[in-house]
Amino acid sequence: MLFGKLLPREGNFFVLFNQHADRIVEAAEALNQLIKHYADPLLREKYTLAVDEAESAADTITVLVNKTIHQTFITPIDREQIHSLINTMDDVADLIQDVAETLVLYDVQTITEAMHRFADLSMRCCERVRSAVGTLDKIADGTVAEAALKTCEEIDKLEDDADRVLRSAMSALFREEQDVRELIKLKAIYELLETISDRCEDVANIIEGIVLENS
Repeated sequence: MLFGKLLPREGNFFVLFNQHADRIVEAAEALNQLIKHYADPLLREKYTLAVDEAESAADTITVLVNKTIHQTFITPIDREQIHSLINTMDDVADLIQDVAETLVLYDVQTITEAMHRFADLSMRCCERVRSAVGTLDKIADGTVAEAALKTCEEIDKLEDDADRVLRSAMSALFREEQDVRELIKLKAIYELLETISDRCEDVANIIEGIVLENS
């Protein structure tokens, strides 16, 4: 019992979740700007760096959360939920960085309309993730819990929108693109972009579970 008293209780998990969600949104906003201004080499470099910095900051928070789990005697929610949530959130940040890096590595020359639509949907998904994460410390309040579930539903709908964009973009790509190398590059980028919304939906599913179990 003395050992339990010596270890911290609660921790600052909700604060760290919110900080990580902020970094995800920063990365998504930077990716959106990168795609909008891709034709300008200076702005391309600026926003690629912004994505990298946001992703690196998110990684630091993820490490801290996972370390804090082991240093905290009583956590505010289930340990496995904390672990799953922060690591799935980090997957979102990683994917955003993967897109930015792939654009450069594949030497993409032209940004398509589908990329713009994906980037916008990704940013909106990440903003909704931040909103949902921000409710977690108040879900004992039934009104807040209901709002959190509604936000998760909005993320699901945005993911459905991204699925439709992917199907449309792939159909057009295979019908119209004659250059096989360009087709391969764009296919990979489209799939990466769509996966961002998939991971946001995974975050939403974890949050739904937390809300239902703790509200």
